[in-house]
Amino acid sequence: MDKIASPKKTKEIISEYQFKFSKSLGQNFLIDENILEKIVIGSQVTKGDYVIEVGPGIGSLTQYIAEKAKSVLAIEIDKSLIPILDRTLAGYSNVKVINEDVLKLDLHKIMAEEFKEPDAKIKVIANLPYYVTTPIVMKFLEEKLPIDSMTIMIQQEVAKRMEAMPSTKDYGALSIAVQYYSNPRIIAKVPPSVFIPQPKVDSIVIRLDILDKPRVKVEDEKLFFAIVKDAFSKRRKTLLNALSTGNLKLEKELLKEVFEKIDINPQRRGETLAIEEFALIANEIFNKK
Repeated sequence: MDKIASPKKTKEIISEYQFKFSKSLGQNFLIDENILEKIVIGSQVTKGDYVIEVGPGIGSLTQYIAEKAKSVLAIEIDKSLIPILDRTLAGYSNVKVINEDVLKLDLHKIMAEEFKEPDAKIKVIANLPYYVTTPIVMKFLEEKLPIDSMTIMIQQEVAKRMEAMPSTKDYGALSIAVQYYSNPRIIAKVPPSVFIPQPKVDSIVIRLDILDKPRVKVEDEKLFFAIVKDAFSKRRKTLLNALSTGNLKLEKELLKEVFEKIDINPQRRGETLAIEEFALIANEIFNKK
C-alpha cells in the first residue's frame, strides 16, 4: 500500500473526500515520514504486540504501526474519516477501525473482545488531540488496563509537565498522576511544520512505560490524589494552608500532628514534595481518620 504521509498525498485525499478539519476535534494530520518512523521506533512495537491507536485521522501513522505490530485497533471519533480509512488501510489485514469516542468506551471489554490471546502484549500509540490529551491519558492509566506502554504525540508543555521533577516550574498534579502509574520518557521534539494544519505550538513524542504496580503504596488512592490536588491548587501556599483550605478542608491541628509524625515541614510548598512524601502524608491522614 502506498504511504500517504506527505503534504501532496494528504492534500489530495482531503480534497478528493472534501474533508473539513474540525477545530472542536483538534485535528492535525502528520505529513512527515521521519516523525512517523520516530514514533513507531520509539514505541518499541514488535510483531508480537497488539496496538490501540486513538485518532488515526486519515491513517498515516496507522500504516507505519500496522507494518510492525501483530494487530491494530484504531479508534476514530469522526465518522467522516471512516470512508477515507477504509481506503488508506485497505491493504492492511491486521487493522480494524471503529467509529467511537474513546472516552466513552469500556476499554477492558474492547480489549478482551479484540485481543483474545492470553497475556496479550498491548501498546497504545497515538497522535492525540491537544484538547483531550489529559482525559485520554488518565483514562488509560486510572482504569488499570493491561497495557505495556503509551507512546503519544502531545503538546510540548503537557509532556514537560508529565516528566517534571519536584521544585521545577512544570511540576504539578499531572506529574504525580502520570508518574504514579508510569515512567515517562521523551522520545522526540516535533515542530508545527510536520502537520496539516499547523498547530501554534511545538509537540513532543513521549512514551509512558506502565509500572507493574503504582510507584508508591497508598491506603486510599482517592485521598492521595485529593491531597496532591489541594497541595498544588494554590502553588504559593504552604502545605499547612493549602491542605486546610482546600477541598478536603483538613483541620490544622490534625495536619500539624501528621507533619510532625512523618517529619515533613508544614511550611514547605507542595511543589517541593516528592511523590513518596505525598504518599506518607496521605497514609498518615488515612490512619488518623
